[in-house]
Amino acid sequence: MQIVKAEFKCSSAKVSQVPKDDLRDIAFIGRSNVGKSSLINMLTGRNGLAKVSGTPGKTRLINHFEINGKWYLVDLPGYGYARASKTTVGEFSKLITDYILKCEKLHYLFVLVDSRLEPQKIDLRFIEMLGMNGIPFGIIFTKADKLSKSQLQKSVTRYGQVLKEQWEELPPMLCSSSEKGVGREEILAFIEKCLSEC
Repeated sequence: MQIVKAEFKCSSAKVSQVPKDDLRDIAFIGRSNVGKSSLINMLTGRNGLAKVSGTPGKTRLINHFEINGKWYLVDLPGYGYARASKTTVGEFSKLITDYILKCEKLHYLFVLVDSRLEPQKIDLRFIEMLGMNGIPFGIIFTKADKLSKSQLQKSVTRYGQVLKEQWEELPPMLCSSSEKGVGREEILAFIEKCLSEC
C-alpha cells in the first residue's frame, strides 16, 4: 500500500463524535510513551501528522486521520500513565473502552508494546480484554532498532510464550522502528489485507 494522502480529520472526546461515514477505522493503542505518534508519522510519511511529545499521556482524545480518502488511521489515548490524576485516568479508560467495544467503525486494532521490556501486566490485561470481547487485533513491537536481531527475536518469542498461557492461537505480531523505518511496508501490507477482508 502506498499512502499518498494523509490528513487530520477530527479529535473526539467521546465515541458519539467520531466521523459518521462508511470509512473503516484502523486504530493504534499502547501504553504512554511506547512510540505511537512516531510510528503513525513513520507509516504515513508525514513527520508532524501525529504530535510527538516528550511527556507521556499527551494524547487524550480519539484522533482520526483520513488516509487516501479510503480509511481512517486512528490514534487512541495511551493507557497506564500513573502521573495523570485518577479521575483523568478513569476518563481515558472509559473513552478507550467505549470506542473499542461500541464503535462499529473499528475494523482492526494494533496494540503497541516496547520490544525492550518484559511483557507488562497492563498490556496483558488489555489484550485479555480484547480477547474476551472478540476484538480483532495484532501486536506491534516498537523500538526494534534498540535491540540486536537475536534480542528482538527473543523478546517476541518470550511474549508469545506468555500469551500462550491463555491463548490457543497467537495474534499477528509485527516489529517496527520509527527511527529506521523498519516494518513500514509489512504493517501497511497487513492493513491493506485487513481492509480487503470484509
